[in-house]
Amino acid sequence: MDLAPLVPWLSLVALLISVGSSITMFLTSGAKSNATKLAEHDHRLGQLENDIRHMPSKESVHQLQIDLTEMKGQIGVMAKSSEVTERTTRRVEEFLLSRKG
Repeated sequence: MDLAPLVPWLSLVALLISVGSSITMFLTSGAKSNATKLAEHDHRLGQLENDIRHMPSKESVHQLQIDLTEMKGQIGVMAKSSEVTERTTRRVEEFLLSRKG
């Protein structure tokens, strides 16, 4: 059996297989790097979701703001009371010092 007439066809098939393999490798090589980037992105997104889960809610922050405002008011009242106490203490001290002399 003479294979000479089949050689051009076999070489054409081999060339098509080679070119097809090259094109397939070229097209799928980006998919691997994209899959890696996607996995990294998924990991970062999971971390972000975990961090957000532990953050205070809008209602909690609002309640903290209200509590701080109330504390500022109470501190203001305490400061006024402290001023009155300081004036009274000075008057008593002046009185005692004037009695001594």
